[in-house]
Amino acid sequence: MRFVAILVMCGMKRKEILELKTKPLAELEKFVRDSKEKLRVMKFDLAAGKVKDVKDLRALRKDIARALTFMKGKADNVKTSE
Repeated sequence: MRFVAILVMCGMKRKEILELKTKPLAELEKFVRDSKEKLRVMKFDLAAGKVKDVKDLRALRKDIARALTFMKGKADNVKTSE
């Protein structure tokens, strides 16, 4: 039950996480770049009082961190295979 609650709280569903994990490095970089831009806009909207649900900001930050973690793992795999 607790595992289900954790998945519901995060921004991505399990299937989306697995898709993110299998993306190539270039697509992960694009995802991080786009997500950081979206986060920047959301922060400005939050300051202006336009954002009602702060959980979206938290979920987006976690999604960015997750993608960066996958990127780091892929970069380490490339280094060790050379």
